Amino acid sequence: MRSKIVVIGGCGHVGLPLGVAFSLAGYDTLLMDSDRRAVGSVNEGHFPFLERGGDEKLQAALQQGLRASSDPQDCGDRDVFVFVVGTPVDEHLNPKLSDVIGTIDAYEPYVRSDSLVVMRSTLFPGTMEHIRSRLQQSGKRAKLAFCPERVSQGYALEEIETLPQVVSAFDDASFDSAYELFRDIAPSVIRLTPIEAEMTKLMANSWRYLEFAIANQFYMIAESSGVDFYRVYDAIRYDYPRAQGYKSPGFAAGPCLFKDTMQLASFFDNKFYLGHSAMLVNEGLASFAVEKLRKLFDNSLWGKKVAILGLAFKANNDDIRESLSFKVKKGLEFYGAEVLCHDPYRENERDLNEVLRMADGAILCTPHREYQALNINKPLVDVWGNYRTTNIEILPGFERNS
Repeated sequence: MRSKIVVIGGCGHVGLPLGVAFSLAGYDTLLMDSDRRAVGSVNEGHFPFLERGGDEKLQAALQQGLRASSDPQDCGDRDVFVFVVGTPVDEHLNPKLSDVIGTIDAYEPYVRSDSLVVMRSTLFPGTMEHIRSRLQQSGKRAKLAFCPERVSQGYALEEIETLPQVVSAFDDASFDSAYELFRDIAPSVIRLTPIEAEMTKLMANSWRYLEFAIANQFYMIAESSGVDFYRVYDAIRYDYPRAQGYKSPGFAAGPCLFKDTMQLASFFDNKFYLGHSAMLVNEGLASFAVEKLRKLFDNSLWGKKVAILGLAFKANNDDIRESLSFKVKKGLEFYGAEVLCHDPYRENERDLNEVLRMADGAILCTPHREYQALNINKPLVDVWGNYRTTNIEILPGFERNS
């Protein structure tokens, strides 16, 4: 008989796709979430956020018995407790684990000694050891595993089925139980120790954050020198295999990359110099964009109407968490500009045509597909290269003999 699963934090960007995947794999799955609005939306068959193919799969899962609740007492008969709780950094850029620990404490009375507790959230190295000690002190000998998510917002349902799943545990019994669970929804499983898994998640996200910082730093160097960066970018990458992985510039933000890089830095006693440098570069791109627009208006934005195109932290998505668009907005307002915000995936005060008609200038903050073909004949800052008009010249060389 298959285990009964409860996903705590189950109506969010990470928990809901996971819960749907378990349900469609045949597990009796309950989604627990304190957000009653999200719970209602899920029970009605609608994702509370954009997820490709989400509603269709959610409705199929509901037919198989998936349900969402805000009442912790509903999870009293569960065998597997999957915790999906955000792990932000505090104002000092140190890990803030109080939400995770508090949630575990709240559900600990429902955990039995034969239960499996799965941590799905990103964890600071050593946190699993702390959680194990905490459960043992409560008298519970439950099995414990750390199985971090590695999915991209908006594509989680697809990536759960296509990406290898990291599974870690302190003992064979815990690993075996977690493996039996995830082998039903993942194409392969990578076995690690808990601290290896904790580092794997943080280092993977930090690596991506560093890649974006390199591109953004080079962009700012070129543009500050009066050089069209994208001509340089094309020259670097053209028919040069070793440069095909070279990222293009853009705002690197969102709920994961920044804070995971800072968590890794905190773990290494703030000696992760590359990570801190990446943070300064990526966060600084917002100010660079504002200054770039200000120069287009003879160094004065006072009284100008400026359109911010895109509020989400990534393209073709509605997730605005930790988006640098809001940092851009504050920078513009500091210089006395009136800011007109628009995002096709959010509710807007004005439609796009009206925003562009009213605006004196614009900054493309998120390269949504809806913005790709716009013809903006006003001062514009486009760090993404969406509206680039120049190309490098490629001339023929010698002809090889056949």
